[in-house]
Amino acid sequence: MYALIEAAGKQIKVSSGDQIKIDNIQGEINSEIMLNKVLMISDEEKTIYGRPYIEGAAVKAEIIKQGKMPKVMVFGPAPKKACKRLKGHRQPFKVLKIKEIIGG
Repeated sequence: MYALIEAAGKQIKVSSGDQIKIDNIQGEINSEIMLNKVLMISDEEKTIYGRPYIEGAAVKAEIIKQGKMPKVMVFGPAPKKACKRLKGHRQPFKVLKIKEIIGG
């Protein structure tokens, strides 16, 4: 059984026991969260599609880790000036362990 969920503006295929890395969401480490934006649920016999989401469906997950991605350097010269700008950015992320898929 697997589900397609929407989290942090992205669509992710998950099944029970998977570990996924998504952009930073609210929550503490070792806490359970419910992801309610389920787009599709499929098992061996049937597939349920949402319009856009499935009513009553959810994915239960646990936050197991948080961190930051490697630094991305952004360079951009200012227009019509002799100055240059160099910035760095590290995107925060959280690792979720999928516990179960609650069907709709």
